[in-house]
Amino acid sequence: MAFQGSIKWWTLRHRLHHICAFIQHCIYAATRGLFFSHMGWIFRKPVYEKITLIEKDDLDRDPVVRFQHKYYVPLALFTGLVMPTLIAATWGDAIGGYIWGGLVGRVLVWHCTFLVNSLAHWEGLQPYTDEITARGNLLFAMLTCGEGNHNFQHAFPHDFRAGPNILDWDPSKWIITMLHRVGLTTGLRRAKIEDIAAAKSWMQSHHHHEPFPASSASEEDEEDESDSLDAEGSCVMVQWSLDDLMRNARDKGCLLVIDGFVVDASSYVGEHPGGSVFLKRYAVPKEGASVTEKWREASWAFGGGMNVHSRIAKRRMRSMRVARLVEE
Repeated sequence: MAFQGSIKWWTLRHRLHHICAFIQHCIYAATRGLFFSHMGWIFRKPVYEKITLIEKDDLDRDPVVRFQHKYYVPLALFTGLVMPTLIAATWGDAIGGYIWGGLVGRVLVWHCTFLVNSLAHWEGLQPYTDEITARGNLLFAMLTCGEGNHNFQHAFPHDFRAGPNILDWDPSKWIITMLHRVGLTTGLRRAKIEDIAAAKSWMQSHHHHEPFPASSASEEDEEDESDSLDAEGSCVMVQWSLDDLMRNARDKGCLLVIDGFVVDASSYVGEHPGGSVFLKRYAVPKEGASVTEKWREASWAFGGGMNVHSRIAKRRMRSMRVARLVEE
């Protein structure tokens, strides 16, 4: 009805937007200017180079998504233009229904959505992260049913809420929660309370005023954060050889190698915002498995090849370290 693409089309590009939000070639990058992020991106032919890396199996399995994607054009035309006209015709104003309920309504919805890509990355508060341009703004939240709480959404993209606090204006969260209580929504994910608290604490102690900081922290800040994270529970006291790694991979669901450390992501696979498929591409193969190509360390993907991860993601990754990989 909003004329913004099918569920499948929209979801894949939105997942790509969140994955690329920390790097410059984001589809709607606010760093490329206000007009570009608002609607200028529409007037150029996009090349989604990394769209093939985005997980879509869940979308392909969903019968509603498949049906709506197949018949998107007639469904959009009927619900967005024909239906408002027919409704208004019941009181004798079909033309008014077509113009105001159809055309004008679509344009207003478009620009409310565009504001999330543009002004919500330019004006507002950053209580959770300043690593990206996303900001929280009450006005945009009211115009977009909660989407204006954009800073939290980018800091914790796996959370179904746009705003975690009870006072955050987020009608979408309230509706989803009510549907969950009657069993109509399942698998809702929330960010860990300690991760949210750590993000807010870091922002309060390292407050920046630059509109678009190139880096959210100095090298000294990063070193301090790394030390504190290791002290919070990074289990790296043991050393594994390559043989140890392969042997342990047999009993684990997903072992990764990131920057010389073995990371046990077995319990995290289902939570990963980028999808389980992407993590498993970098998992260490089981001992004795037939491997035609040397498995890839995940350092490239985690360190910026696919996405420059946030402080919260780095903190979570360090907490899952189980060993240091050493050469024999």
